[in-house]
Amino acid sequence: MTLPMDLPVNRIIEGDCIDVLSTFPEHSVDLIVADPPYHLQIRNALYRPNSTKVDAVDADWDRFESFQAYDTFTRQWLTACKRVLKPTGTIWVMGTYHNIFRVGAIMQDLGYWILNDVIWIKTNPMPNFRGVRFTNAHETLIWASTGPQARYTFHYHTMKQLNDGKQMRSDWWILSSATRSERIRDPNGKKAHPTQKPEALLYRIILASSNPGDLVLDPFFGSGTTGVVAKRLQRYWIGIEREPAYIDLARRRIDAVVPVPDVSVAWEMRPKRSVLPRVTFADLVEHGYIHPGQRVFFQNDPTKTAVVTPAATLRTDDGTVGSIHQVGRRYLNGAPCNGWDHWVVQVDDRVVPLDAIRTQYRHDMGIPDHASSESIDDQ
Repeated sequence: MTLPMDLPVNRIIEGDCIDVLSTFPEHSVDLIVADPPYHLQIRNALYRPNSTKVDAVDADWDRFESFQAYDTFTRQWLTACKRVLKPTGTIWVMGTYHNIFRVGAIMQDLGYWILNDVIWIKTNPMPNFRGVRFTNAHETLIWASTGPQARYTFHYHTMKQLNDGKQMRSDWWILSSATRSERIRDPNGKKAHPTQKPEALLYRIILASSNPGDLVLDPFFGSGTTGVVAKRLQRYWIGIEREPAYIDLARRRIDAVVPVPDVSVAWEMRPKRSVLPRVTFADLVEHGYIHPGQRVFFQNDPTKTAVVTPAATLRTDDGTVGSIHQVGRRYLNGAPCNGWDHWVVQVDDRVVPLDAIRTQYRHDMGIPDHASSESIDDQ
């Protein structure tokens, strides 16, 4: 694809997104991912039962005088986004019950066509410490195109592959916050950004609704998670952020990212199987325990290798593509293969079995170990 020469591609622009977007050419962006202020309306400090203070969102950028002021702000930035979005582009907007219903109504008023509302179910939500409401255990993501007849990008088969051969649903079970390895902290060990999103969430959004070489815009760039994942998946990106401290930490994160060497997508289908509490190879890829482009080795034999694809399949050097079990079966001359037992990866100077990485993932996510009851998807 050819990008407009006057676009600040792969850069973070300091400023208010409404003002900055007015300088962009019309119809120049393929995908917009927006995590705007939620207008949480927090008036007082929150405390746990042990009297420790909750690290809640109380920054000035989340404060608005009224719902009317918030609506005006929302209409302005959504209008600016619609002007720069290509007719074939889409937008994702995140929110909670505090704001998402107002945002959705304004999007419809502006002519956006809602494709899905995705429920991001948080696997480790913050409890309701006062015990006066249900625990807020999800957020809502609105995915919309530019109009009811608009054509748009959606990698249905890739999402099906990530969901272990079943059609991807609109309820996504993902960590409520960035993993410990992703979390950016200040010199005092505190969270450097209060609403840093997990890379797994952005991985799924960008992989589903854009192509390699597309331009992804994040008008509320924050800690830079959109740029991290876009660069990793070989998309161009632009971030707009008005807080200099966030810009500095986002730039450091993105500079450390190594793009996936091959982001072509495999389209093969896989039989149905249950998702929870089973851990799949796709879970490890989405959450960064295994990386696209990473090479895996079969039974410690350096001559039998494969590369992980963005769709959580393996690709051998001769072009064979399949699951960890299917490609393993090929190396066993057609014999049944449990890929978890046969594939290993290099971690620093150690060789680590995939099954050990799966065990670590279970531990980090608080998932019971049901390895003994799991079946192989293609045996």
